[in-house]
Amino acid sequence: MAPAEMLSLCLLVVLAAASASAQEINNRFPDGFMLGYATAAYQVEGAWNEDGKGESIWDHMLHEHPEWGWNGQNGDVACDSYHKYADDVECLVNASADAYRFSISWPRILPTGDLDNINQAGIDYYNNLINLLLANNIQPLVTMYHWDLPQALQYIGGWPNPIMADYFVEYARLLFDTYGDRVKWWITFNEPSVFAGGYASTGGQAPAQNAVGIGDYLTYYTVINAHARVWHLYNDTYRATQQGYVGITLNSDWAEPLNASSPTDQEASERSLQFGLGAFGHALFTAEGDWPPVMRERIDANSAAEGRPRSRLPTFTQQEIEYNRGTTDFIGINTYGTGLVTLGETGSIPSFAHDQGVIASRDPSWVVGSSGYVYMVPWGFRKLMNWVSNTYPQYPIIVTENGFSDLGETQDDQRISYHGHYLAELLNAINIDGNNVIGYMAWSIIDNLEWGQGFRPRWGVFKVDTDDPNLPRSPKASSEFMGNIYTTRTVPLEYFNSTRTT
Repeated sequence: MAPAEMLSLCLLVVLAAASASAQEINNRFPDGFMLGYATAAYQVEGAWNEDGKGESIWDHMLHEHPEWGWNGQNGDVACDSYHKYADDVECLVNASADAYRFSISWPRILPTGDLDNINQAGIDYYNNLINLLLANNIQPLVTMYHWDLPQALQYIGGWPNPIMADYFVEYARLLFDTYGDRVKWWITFNEPSVFAGGYASTGGQAPAQNAVGIGDYLTYYTVINAHARVWHLYNDTYRATQQGYVGITLNSDWAEPLNASSPTDQEASERSLQFGLGAFGHALFTAEGDWPPVMRERIDANSAAEGRPRSRLPTFTQQEIEYNRGTTDFIGINTYGTGLVTLGETGSIPSFAHDQGVIASRDPSWVVGSSGYVYMVPWGFRKLMNWVSNTYPQYPIIVTENGFSDLGETQDDQRISYHGHYLAELLNAINIDGNNVIGYMAWSIIDNLEWGQGFRPRWGVFKVDTDDPNLPRSPKASSEFMGNIYTTRTVPLEYFNSTRTT
């Protein structure tokens, strides 16, 4: 063999070895990466009217309409985490969490939503939870609003009323004053596009106010302004002493073009993402601010075609645009699946669906969870991370929810497969694609009430026995699997070999 050929062969061997080595390196999370679990107050706490807690819109709706909850189930008791929070923390320790994302129930702190009635028992509950987490070296990530608005504030219109931003800012100020010495990660809102649907709904999403295509957009407007005001409040008043971070959690499936080579299906993908993530991200995360242009154009045009004197999409003032943009320290992303999208007309007139003009479908070969909206498509997760990073490149990402629902199997192999493959694709997005993802919170540490679907879908790595009035927690196979990943900070290589990346 000629020397040049031998050198080329040696180089190929070196490159192959380097590639194999890189694959091993790519299964490790970066130093400082947060690995934890997530819950929400209404879904786990129970004690709906104990110790001075006020009524929430979910309490009110499912009491007024028990038929809207699966088998009449509601959050009156849920997982009884109000009394059993120490058991939840023990589960977190046993599952090797170094972070826990939970939400504070606004009506437990402020029963009527305003500062004239501060509930000390509610204040104490979250103090105890935060202190116990820190004693176990678990970082608290606190969501201020996870859908449980005080019913008293719904009586004045709820989120479509812009005055709600004032109430929310004062609630946030109380949280910073009370817990900010220990809590360093704050999330203002969880999935505003979902809870805004409660103002475009005839049932199933609180508060079930049927103002389709109007109430939801008014909610968007209030939430964007409220988030920005809270970020500025923290930045101007608390950051220097508390040294924490304020972000927002948005939700999205990946929108895969039905026909990858079709320009119109590619357009459908981008439009779907802009109407979803972009509805909030463009105003808060881009230099331009305001609504995504495609939203402004389509909703304005549809409003005019409907004979309206004004657009159903509110207009930001120039002062609001400038004040709102750039107001986040990180982007929280909740994601569970992928859809196939193409352009087309759907939905009632008016409605978000009609304004968006996108038809979504699923590949029948995809594994679907018991909740009916979770599809096991790990390659879509990586694509979503790339889209968020490329669209809003200056901000780190925390995956604030990701998980799989089944019917409660203790040997929960589908959940293990889901998390293994999704975490592998997340590491590809970090270590190969260079995305700045800094944390991952699995949904969920325990089985919990899935809103109107009740306890039928099970999400936890720990089982909650809802047939036992003591609601004991017990580990599933996934708790050991996730605990090993979180302890070693690596994902088994077998999950990289079977993931699709295109």
